[in-house]
Amino acid sequence: MKLAILSRAPRAYSTQRLRTAALDRGHEVKVLNTLRFGIDLSGKEPDLQFRGKQLSDYDAILPRIGNSITYFGTAVVRQFEQMDVYTPNTAYGISNSRDKLRATQILSKHGIAMPATTFVRDRADVIPAIERVGGAPVVIKLLEGTQGIGVILAPDIKVAEAIIETLQSTKQNVLIQRFVKESKGRDIRALVVGDRVVAAMRRVAQGDEFRSNVHRGGSVEPVELDQAFEEAAVRSAQIMGLKVAGVDMLEGNDGPQVMEVNSSPGLEGIENATKLDVAGAIIDYIDNQVAFPQIDVRQRLSVSTGYGVAELLVHGDADIVGKSLEESGLREKDISVLTLHRGTSVIPNPRGSHVLEPEDRLLCFGRLEEMRSMIPERRKRRQKVKKLPKHPIHEQE
Repeated sequence: MKLAILSRAPRAYSTQRLRTAALDRGHEVKVLNTLRFGIDLSGKEPDLQFRGKQLSDYDAILPRIGNSITYFGTAVVRQFEQMDVYTPNTAYGISNSRDKLRATQILSKHGIAMPATTFVRDRADVIPAIERVGGAPVVIKLLEGTQGIGVILAPDIKVAEAIIETLQSTKQNVLIQRFVKESKGRDIRALVVGDRVVAAMRRVAQGDEFRSNVHRGGSVEPVELDQAFEEAAVRSAQIMGLKVAGVDMLEGNDGPQVMEVNSSPGLEGIENATKLDVAGAIIDYIDNQVAFPQIDVRQRLSVSTGYGVAELLVHGDADIVGKSLEESGLREKDISVLTLHRGTSVIPNPRGSHVLEPEDRLLCFGRLEEMRSMIPERRKRRQKVKKLPKHPIHEQE
C-alpha cells in the first residue's frame, strides 16, 4: 500500500508513530504538508499538484488536519476522495466534527447522550439559556476551541453573562453547556478505529483545574470501558462519518455523556497510558479498507426505479419487535436486510432466524415506498408552557 499522511507537523509524536507503523508493515509512506497541495480543476478528471508538480498515485491518505487549516485541508481531502483515493475520515466528517455546534446538533438528532447544551446570540436570551441547561455553574465553550482552549467554567449566572457578552463582542460564537458536577476534572477518551474501540484512557485534571486535557497538564490512566461507553463512542464516530476518531465522554450519573468527537486524535497520551499499538491498529484498518474500498451504495443500488437503500430503526412499539426476520414480513414487501446493527455489533447478511429487538438498525435494499411506510409519523414538538409577566411585551418571531 502507498500511503500519504497529510500533516504539517512531520516530527510530531502522532505523525512519527503512524509513519513508523506503516513502514514496519512494509508499506510505502510519505508525510505531505497539507498546505503545499494545489487543487487542479483544469482537466477532464480531478487532480492534485504537490509543490507545483503532479502528484503521484496513492492508495490511501490519512488526514491529520489542524484546526487552523480546516477549510483548505478538507478541500484537499475532498479532492482525494474524488480521485478514488481511500481516506478513513472524509472531508464531510472532518468538517462536521470541527464545528462544535454542528457536531452537537448531529449527535443530538441521533439520540446520543450529551450534557444539556444551548446556543443563543441575543444578550436577552443568555440568562434563560443558562436556566434551561440547569443553571450555574455552567460551561462556556468557543465553537472552534481545541485542546481545552476556549472552555470556561462560570461559577454563577452573573459571571457567565459577563463572559458570554465579552466573547460575543469580539465576534466569538459560544455554546452554553450544563456542568456535569459528578465528573469534575475527569473524562474518558476512547480511540475508535472502524467499528471498535481499540484503546481507552481516563484523563484526570490537576488540582482545581476542571479541564482534564493532557495539554493542560492532566494525568492519564488506562481504563476498561463497559458496553454503554463503548457503544456511545463507536456510534458517535460513525454518526459523524469518521472511521478514526477520539471520542471524549464524561462519566455522568446516568452513563456516558459525549462531549466531543475529534477527527485528528493525538496518540501520545493514549499509547503511553495503555501501552497499546494504536498507530498500528489505524494502519492495519486502512490497509484492509484499501483492498475493498467503501462505495456509496445509495448511488450504486438506486438505479432501479423505485428501489434504493435506507436505514430503518426498529422502534420499541413497532409490530416487528420480537419477531424473527423471516416472520417480520420484510421479504414479502420486497425488502432485503443487508446488515443488522445492534449496539456495537454488526451482523452482515443476517439469517431469517434473527429476532428483532428495539433500537436495532437495519440497512435495507428494496422498494422505497414500502420502506417509507415503515417510518413512524413525525412527532410534533411539545410546546413548553411559560409563565408570562403581568404586562408582557411580545416580540414577533
